Amino acid sequence: MEPKLAKLGHIAIVTPDLEKSHWFFHDVVGLNVQKKETNKIYYRGWADFEHHTLILIEGNEAQLDHIAWKTEKPEHVDMFKKKLNDAGFNTWDVQPGEEAGLGYAFRFKLPTGQIYEIYYEMEKPPAPEALKSRLKNQVFKSFNQGISPRCIDHVNYNVGNPDEAMKFHEEMFGFKSRECIELDNGMRVAHWTSVTSLVHDLAIMHDPENRQNRLHHIAFYLDSFQDVARAADIYREHGIELNVAPGKHGVTQASFIYAKDPGSGIRLELFSGGYHIYDPDWETVVWKENELADGIIWWGPELKSDFLPDSVGPAS
Repeated sequence: MEPKLAKLGHIAIVTPDLEKSHWFFHDVVGLNVQKKETNKIYYRGWADFEHHTLILIEGNEAQLDHIAWKTEKPEHVDMFKKKLNDAGFNTWDVQPGEEAGLGYAFRFKLPTGQIYEIYYEMEKPPAPEALKSRLKNQVFKSFNQGISPRCIDHVNYNVGNPDEAMKFHEEMFGFKSRECIELDNGMRVAHWTSVTSLVHDLAIMHDPENRQNRLHHIAFYLDSFQDVARAADIYREHGIELNVAPGKHGVTQASFIYAKDPGSGIRLELFSGGYHIYDPDWETVVWKENELADGIIWWGPELKSDFLPDSVGPAS
């Protein structure tokens, strides 16, 4: 039996200005605080049942700390650990309680520098009574503060060779390439890939400089394009410049708005729409080089040449 991943669990990022980043993600974006520690804050959306889907960690340099993936079964954690060790990867354990709300897990570093955390057990605490939704199938009250996204959606990072990274994710974890962009020379410079029915849980894009541990953006989900337009107003009322104004992607067919956290410079996408894939023999949708602009922005702002390679990561 092959182990399987169930979903994207959470993303942890490092920020040089924790106070400013907290203002952005809590006051403006409207994520709910689950726990505060000396140098960490844990958050989740109003429909995220697990303890957290975002961690802010105070540090000297803005960068990705780790990306966490939940397995389908508890025993799959150790099965993935063995599979990675057999393939020559070093892994290290995360003991229960080392990360708030998390049970046993392990981490390892990808060849491209990003760190993955593989887990199954995580607490699912109820919301505080004053913030609790009356809906039994929802955790927090929706639209209680700020933009108020529903839940975590996906993560997007840059690597030197997206095809190699895609092959690794397919063989090791069972990801499927749902859509991609292919240049005239045959190089595929971006893959939108998933282990769920979502069109993507992860996007892998090209970094021309082949740097380690690059992060393009993290994304949370909004229910409608009306919510995306409302997000633009809330951003502007708080003096947040729109990194890429509202529009619609050709790839994924989702509506979007991008802004950067002023504490870290890390880009946040608020994402709505998209589609699900239930067909077991789905074939990767290939966008050619002359279709790239339409693939990234079907309608909305003009695609800037620096948007795709613009990522955050360690200086060295």
